[in-house]
Amino acid sequence: MADLIELKVPDIGDFDEVEIIEVLVSVGDSVTKNQDIITLESDKAAMEIPSSFAGVIKEVKVAVGEKVKKGSVIAMLEASDSSQPAPKVETKQEVKSVPAPAPAVEVDVASEPELVEIIPFAPDNKSAVKQAHASPSVRQFARELGVTLSSVSGSGEKGRITKQDVQNFVKQKVNAPAVSANTGSGIPPVPVINFEKFGEVETSELSRIKKISGKHLHACWLNIPHVTQFDDADITELEEFRKANKVMAAKQGVNLTPLVFIMKAVVASLKMYPELNSSLSEDKESLIIKKYYNIGVAVDTPNGLMVPVIKDVDKKGFLEIAGELGEISARARDGALTAKDLQGGTFSISSLGGIGGSFFTPIVNAPEVAILGVGRHKMQPVWNGKEFEPRLILPLSVSYDHRVVDGAMGARFTTALNNMLSDIRKVLL
Repeated sequence: MADLIELKVPDIGDFDEVEIIEVLVSVGDSVTKNQDIITLESDKAAMEIPSSFAGVIKEVKVAVGEKVKKGSVIAMLEASDSSQPAPKVETKQEVKSVPAPAPAVEVDVASEPELVEIIPFAPDNKSAVKQAHASPSVRQFARELGVTLSSVSGSGEKGRITKQDVQNFVKQKVNAPAVSANTGSGIPPVPVINFEKFGEVETSELSRIKKISGKHLHACWLNIPHVTQFDDADITELEEFRKANKVMAAKQGVNLTPLVFIMKAVVASLKMYPELNSSLSEDKESLIIKKYYNIGVAVDTPNGLMVPVIKDVDKKGFLEIAGELGEISARARDGALTAKDLQGGTFSISSLGGIGGSFFTPIVNAPEVAILGVGRHKMQPVWNGKEFEPRLILPLSVSYDHRVVDGAMGARFTTALNNMLSDIRKVLL
């Protein structure tokens, strides 16, 4: 008789308990490896939990509406011969004897759950996101119709969105009267043009990440009055210091890039001007100043831009940050980020230095109030009072929410950051 396996909830991030919104299997069902067996939904995302083994479900331990956490048993599985777990298991796999003919093996369902609605720019407060309760099938139906579920009102139990709710929402939009551009309400639409009459065209669908991040960036641009401050930082000494320690860092398995030093300089500057490490309250009447420093770093991936977050940058050294930055960037490019990796940011950095260009206007990643854009450094002649000398110059572009940061504070912050980068030793003061 094949071993019975306890399928358990894996690490689901910073959540004590998450509600089950759908149980996808029943007793007697045959499941394949990586087949989804339950769906969880938190205030941040919906996630489907897959099975790590193929086999037959012998007992279901959970029901819709119950709340589970890491380690909760979902179901008992009789594994097929081809998917039997090895007698010796890793840290997350523990053999446990039970008073039954077949031994039970505790196995995490998966090292990370598959996120259904993971967003590249994850807000760090609940007020920025409206929770949408819907099953995976309804979510798929909404995606096919191009409907954002957070805009749909649910008529099901506990406000759950049904397929009929999505259909009714689409009908309302189709039948709604067009908004005149002369009324002052709404944004005039861009004219629809048949480009084929001018020449050959090709239609390429946007990636899912670009679709999601595009909506977020559009909302940020429309809701935040942006101002961008530009400056040049002299990083000649910083680059010499980095190169002098690059080999030492490589021996420890990390790549000591300029971005590591920029992150530490940003945190030191944020401590001087904490308003840039804040968020506006939901009623826009007060400022929530954060005492932690989590820096989001834009990563260029094959599917679009992702912004994973490095936590507690103020408490970590240069080498530790370098190692964590390399690891999380690699997972971003492999499409292996989780919701936890994208949450809790207080300030973002978008570095285009590896590609080229100088100044640009980065869009503030709401609910944050500021973002740093970094261009490509280059050697330039600088007058020292007596003669021109070659200095390595780094272009900086700081965009900020003008409701929170006025021009004077924005200039002071940018100048402070410039000074930190010009003499990285000041970060230690």
